[in-house]
Amino acid sequence: MDEEYQPGKIEPKWQDAWAKAGVFEAEVDSSKPKFYCLEMYPYPSGAMHMGHVRNYSIGDAVARYHRARGFNVIYPIGFDSFGMPAENAAIAEGGHPREITERNMAKITAQIKRIGFSYDWRRLLMSHDPDYYRWNQWFFLKFFEKGLAYRALAPVNWCDDCNTVLANEQARGGRCWRCSSLVSVKEMVQWFLKITDFADELLDGLKSLDHWPDKVRLMQENWIGKSQGLEFSFKLAGGAPGFDVFTTRPDTLYGASFAAISPDHPLAETLAKDAPRL
Repeated sequence: MDEEYQPGKIEPKWQDAWAKAGVFEAEVDSSKPKFYCLEMYPYPSGAMHMGHVRNYSIGDAVARYHRARGFNVIYPIGFDSFGMPAENAAIAEGGHPREITERNMAKITAQIKRIGFSYDWRRLLMSHDPDYYRWNQWFFLKFFEKGLAYRALAPVNWCDDCNTVLANEQARGGRCWRCSSLVSVKEMVQWFLKITDFADELLDGLKSLDHWPDKVRLMQENWIGKSQGLEFSFKLAGGAPGFDVFTTRPDTLYGASFAAISPDHPLAETLAKDAPRL
């Protein structure tokens, strides 16, 4: 009769054996094909949940599969610990951000190791570590020196409860993805990077990604957002200021019968000043 499976004994035994043997540590070995497996690092704003388990189980399966096929697999782990989720966790608890962040990281690390994911723990990264974010600052300064970083006023999705800006994907349905509060749009001065200067290079690079799904490649093309067309101005009667328009089909302009502007366009407020309320 087979011995009863006791995960509390068997799993720690083999996880300890793996760690001592360094079976998941990637060394330089040019005789093997290379594979780099990287997942989005967790926010250390609390303990792990089932969403983490689902996400990292997929990456672990991919890493193990490629090891079994003879690849030299680099599979690192780290923490996205220098951001708003970790800050808000510290604010909610009322402690020092570093102390709470590092306590949560220790908790998550223990949980990850208990699950048995095959990370190379020597390659641990923490974005709140000065030895890490100093390079973010260095990169930004280089961008700024080259004129690739600039400040401008632009509309953003804003969550009052989280006190932060949200990407469009984080404000679906007009609500915050974290706290479900209503999201407002407001103007804010912010920093931008001129990725438009590299649109052609980025698009050309996508063509070489043979193993990417077409859906993901198309998503990246849309995100880069290069569009060729014509920019021109509509003039308004009565001396009112006009507005600029961009179109990819300038040949259809002669058939235009009207133009619509967004309710939050600055011109809308000007035109509505003397208009009766409906």
